[in-house]
Amino acid sequence: MTEATPDRAPEGEDELTPILDVEPIEEDYFRGIATPDGKGRSFGGQVIAQALSAATRTVEADRPAHSLHAYFMRPGDATKPVLYRVERDRDGGSFNTRRIVAVQNGKPILNMACSFHVEEAGLEFQDEMPDVPGPEGLMNETELAQKYRDNLHPMHHKFLTKRRPIEVRPCEDRPPFVETGPVVRQAAWMRTQNALPDDPHLHRAALAYTSDLGLIGAALNRAGMGFGRPDMMVASLDHTLWLHGAFRMDEWLLYEMTAPWAGGARGFTRGRIFTRDGRLVADVAQEGLIRQITPKA
Repeated sequence: MTEATPDRAPEGEDELTPILDVEPIEEDYFRGIATPDGKGRSFGGQVIAQALSAATRTVEADRPAHSLHAYFMRPGDATKPVLYRVERDRDGGSFNTRRIVAVQNGKPILNMACSFHVEEAGLEFQDEMPDVPGPEGLMNETELAQKYRDNLHPMHHKFLTKRRPIEVRPCEDRPPFVETGPVVRQAAWMRTQNALPDDPHLHRAALAYTSDLGLIGAALNRAGMGFGRPDMMVASLDHTLWLHGAFRMDEWLLYEMTAPWAGGARGFTRGRIFTRDGRLVADVAQEGLIRQITPKA
């Protein structure tokens, strides 16, 4: 059996913060960098996270984001930066609301609404965290891709073995690594490869980035198909994230995913994100395009 990853990734340069940050270029206009060494379509989580970072820069620091609702309108180009325009819809006594449009080549690729809320006391309850193995002893996706290389399409193997800012350790055997049949519920531990600065707004943007990892794949796994098949066209259509409380993205978070429905070339997925000590810190929902195609020769 392949040796599991050590409990802590080696210390090194923070790869994620420069991706999440945005540069002010005019009042309520910001620019996010292109994907480092990027090719093809932009990763949707990066565009969402940069849009959230842009909106956060227009709100008081004591008001963290608590929800966002995004629509992907066009594929982004990973080799080019993205322009973000923020509309300040409302600044209230407790809430701030913002609208953001992400633009490339003069055309919108994403629009998003998000809300910020001053922290205050209130009633409290939550769902229990699922009973899953801890991250220690689990292999990450890179190691699984090497172990099950013969089961993966070469392009998907290349993607999974390329170093990424987020480490993912699945909690169970599932497609595309092994054929298990339909997977109704799946979970994975996730965290950044390296430590992040002590900025709670940055950790929220990092979670927004991470929340798009593997979610639409839950619909393919529910069908027993697995992600990365050349006969499937898969793309996120919209994405919603609710942020419930404080967390660190450079500490292990459990991402549980389900796919309640698929039909009409679309699939609907949900996710719940817990801290290691069982606090529910986020809920996610996404609908994606799942279209069967004839692979190019």
